[in-house]
Amino acid sequence: MTSKNPRVEEPDEAKIEVTGHPKTWAAGIPGVYHSMKPAIEHMGPDRARKTLLALNQKDGFDCMSCAWPDPGHRKTFEFCENGAKAVTWEATPVVIGSEFWAEHPVSELRERTEYWLGMQGRLTEPVHKPAGEDHYRPVSWEQAFSILADKLTGLPSPDQATFYTSGRTSNEAAFLYQLFVRAYGTNNLPDCSNMCHESSGWAMGQTIGIGKATISYDDFAKADLIIIMGQNPGTNHPRMLTALEEAKEAGCEIVAVNPLPEAGLMRYKNPQNVKGIVGRGTQIADQFVQVRIGGDMALLQAVSKRVLDAEAKNPGTVLDHQFLEEHCQGLAELQGHLAGLDEAAVLEATGLRVEEIDELAARYLKADKVIITWAMGITQHKKAVATIKEIINLLLLRGNMGKPGAGASPIRGHSNVQGDRTMGIWEQMPPAFLDALSREFSFEPPRNHGVDSVETIRQMRDGGIKVFVGLGGNLVGAISDTQAAVAAMENTELSVQISTKLNRSHTVTGTEALILPTMGRTEIDMQESGPQFVSVEDTVCAVHPSQGTVRPVAPGLLSEVAIVSRLARKVVGDSIKADWAGFEKNYDLIRDHISHVVAGCEDYNRKIRQEGGFVLPHGPRDSRTFNTPTGKAMLTVNELEHVERPAGTLILQSMRSHDQFNTTIYGHNDRYRGIKKGRDVVFVNPGDLAELGLRDGQYVDVHGVYKDNAERVLRNFRVVSYPTAVGCAAAYYPEANVLVPLDSVAEGSQTPVSKAVIVRLEPAREPAPA
Repeated sequence: MTSKNPRVEEPDEAKIEVTGHPKTWAAGIPGVYHSMKPAIEHMGPDRARKTLLALNQKDGFDCMSCAWPDPGHRKTFEFCENGAKAVTWEATPVVIGSEFWAEHPVSELRERTEYWLGMQGRLTEPVHKPAGEDHYRPVSWEQAFSILADKLTGLPSPDQATFYTSGRTSNEAAFLYQLFVRAYGTNNLPDCSNMCHESSGWAMGQTIGIGKATISYDDFAKADLIIIMGQNPGTNHPRMLTALEEAKEAGCEIVAVNPLPEAGLMRYKNPQNVKGIVGRGTQIADQFVQVRIGGDMALLQAVSKRVLDAEAKNPGTVLDHQFLEEHCQGLAELQGHLAGLDEAAVLEATGLRVEEIDELAARYLKADKVIITWAMGITQHKKAVATIKEIINLLLLRGNMGKPGAGASPIRGHSNVQGDRTMGIWEQMPPAFLDALSREFSFEPPRNHGVDSVETIRQMRDGGIKVFVGLGGNLVGAISDTQAAVAAMENTELSVQISTKLNRSHTVTGTEALILPTMGRTEIDMQESGPQFVSVEDTVCAVHPSQGTVRPVAPGLLSEVAIVSRLARKVVGDSIKADWAGFEKNYDLIRDHISHVVAGCEDYNRKIRQEGGFVLPHGPRDSRTFNTPTGKAMLTVNELEHVERPAGTLILQSMRSHDQFNTTIYGHNDRYRGIKKGRDVVFVNPGDLAELGLRDGQYVDVHGVYKDNAERVLRNFRVVSYPTAVGCAAAYYPEANVLVPLDSVAEGSQTPVSKAVIVRLEPAREPAPA
């Protein structure tokens, strides 16, 4: 493997290029080119072949770039551009050698970009930053585990430690991790779901009894109408475009609801068929509803009211009365509430015309089978939980739940974040799970609720949490209120990151810090009993195996399972009935325990070895049964509240560029939005620019406006005139996180409100880049 780190040029924001209008189609030949070129350049032809041809295949490994489900009949090239980039990023043969740590103090690394950090190569040896020093030093695995174990066992209370998890963690590692943490004595198990689909889990759990999608992959091609809300599949989960194309070919209508036009929702050129190569491809959206940021709740209520009005005009012909009577509760209350809906307030909140809402309602009324699918454009709002409850209301009114081609579809953007939750990664697992864990391992797990991601930052900031352990992920880079997150992590006594590559969280440390390198999903995991596989759960509850295909980049790497097992042996030992050493040797032993603890995972080792794995049970989908207090699906009443925009301000949302996955930056181009060689941009409607006295290409300071009056600002960002909704703006994540106050969270779920940030644009205080 390559031990010398490549020369990586930091981006020069002065050279940013804006190439013109946003693209009106996605994928095609450019998608193939941008998939294969970096793969061959960075991995070489042989490693690229071994990884990409195994990606998302039944005998290969699961893609780490999203949780999109796999079709039953898979193609040879069952991956997308961002999946190829994710594999290239992880499976690169470039590694960080021991000399790197002597050459680069932590203070210098902290000034580097996420892009530069990630491009340095794979981590290959444990390193430790002692208190009072500015360099990490290589240490042995035994030393690293001893440092961490001594700190954990020396804390006055287990609740003074927190254990974060990324969605890339496998089911087996996640189950062991939560077992270790609870055996240690705390439920402090924050995860990345706290920052993305926690609102979906809360809303769906309260209304239908389970926070997971009620559909399967095949349902997309059976639907009459698919409504896509707050979502950009062309960048965030491009393989979804193939399912949408199949739906269109079967006669489905598609509506896109979003503040920005997105190329993938306009037209898709599938590079695996002739039409996508030489033809115009497939038009995806039949209607684009350009809703104002935060206006989705009002839009949904307006459509539901039109459905109820249609029923009132033609009684017995519109609503699914049998479904509502047998399976639902709350119809009369919802009817009474929506009867008083203020149409003027709806139009103000949505920024839409009456005709646009009427058209959407007509499409819904015409369709017998409807899927509503959404992502972070819905979940990261103050009223996110209430908005998702309105999605459920609309679906329930016409029985679009528990039948083929219909249902609710939150799309998880992280590979196994849903599986991690199934395995017990949650700060407030229900008593039934904890009871089963207690019986299986002969100990009493803690019962008090632990901390989520936002509360973790608060308690680290205030001194309540002194040790942070991250199994994957990049919490400092991902969480809201960057300055608060940095100060919080610096206030810990020890910060620990279990990672494949460097990121921002390795450069913002506690008094002491450890980095523990781990194997990636692409790599062959050889243990004492032979090669091992792991398992993951996708966004439609399908659980399937994942097995790496290439040699690890370094001989000393440990798998996540091995790291957790060895740490648990040091900290917990035989205080519970767990064979930590055996778990590392043979992952089947872990799955045997999963089958006894996790509902729906009975006989796990047999079922996971079936072709394609297995699907977890799901009451609403399988039998129209609902695990709610009443045993019925709940239609709910939610008070309408839209985002207020004071004069002279805009509502800003953060978003990914096309060249990134979460906080991982693959490059500095966003070709679908016409941006090259930079990221420090803010997208603004041309009418708003004129009203604010600004011009396209001008450099501005973006100030967050919040009631605490703290200074939150992005300096020297280039304005890009862009067809976003009037009164709205957008900037890239994670740079825009600094604008989101830590206390600005969704009601109920505590998810950061990253999609509705009030900002003020002022001419840049510093000179524009030369």
